[in-house]
Amino acid sequence: MTTRFPQLAAVAFALGVSFTGATARVDAAETLDATPRTAVMSAFLPEWTALRGMVQFRKDYVVNRVTFATGTIEGKPVVLFLSGISMINAAMTIQLALDRFTIDKIVFSGIAGGVDSKLTIGDVVVPDAWSEYLESVFAREKAGRYAVPSFARSSVPNYGMMFPQPVEIAAGDGTVEKRMWFPVDAKLLAIAKNVAQKIMLKDCTAENVCLTHKPTVLVGGHGVSGQAFVDNAAFRDYARKTFGAEVLDMESAGVAQVAYANRVPFIAFRSLSDLAGGGDAENEMGTFFQLASDNSAAVVREFLKALP
Repeated sequence: MTTRFPQLAAVAFALGVSFTGATARVDAAETLDATPRTAVMSAFLPEWTALRGMVQFRKDYVVNRVTFATGTIEGKPVVLFLSGISMINAAMTIQLALDRFTIDKIVFSGIAGGVDSKLTIGDVVVPDAWSEYLESVFAREKAGRYAVPSFARSSVPNYGMMFPQPVEIAAGDGTVEKRMWFPVDAKLLAIAKNVAQKIMLKDCTAENVCLTHKPTVLVGGHGVSGQAFVDNAAFRDYARKTFGAEVLDMESAGVAQVAYANRVPFIAFRSLSDLAGGGDAENEMGTFFQLASDNSAAVVREFLKALP
């Protein structure tokens, strides 16, 4: 093998990569723990705090600065970790977990903004499918109208210059698959429905700020995710009308996509910390993020307990 870039050639030789067009075999990363486990992940530190005290027989591993805590919750083997906020952090971290641990299902526990006007702060939502609203073409304006390039498609209504697009996923044969929605695992969703009928959720914060209603669990409907914290009533209405969304967050659809690509069952539990701009006053997250985190974690705990 010859190349004009000797450093690249040396690296390629060390990795066993060929430039001749042949497919190179790449070994998987070292598996750190062979026990089949449920990955339980969160993005926001208060969400992690609500879960980590539940872990028994804890053993920590640190990989790429991420702490993965193995152990059990309600007798079920888990690996618990904090990804950090954003689609990229969440997708990167769950793939790292899949590469290093033996994971047979993925559970996301966290907070979100409420989109459905029938839902209120503290409620926990378990959508049956997720989409990515910021996988979009930002269109140019022509003669007072927005127009997407000829190569793009527009399968749902736009929001101004934003035209949501399907996500492209490698299909394994040199082609790509395009998807707007990533479904949640049906068996896991059925377990969540049974759990939802039994659980009692918090309605007061540690500072004794109380809700005017008793939070409930909704299983089903849609969630949407993107690289933005949404605190805008107009966009909230758009997400509801266009995607039929119940909740809006910054991670779940990215994890759903990684789970789909790896063929690993996925489910997300999201408790409403705010109304994504739909409230009458200032955004509510600053007051209710811990209550919402605790409610999501409580449902996840009962869900794990109910797993066969």
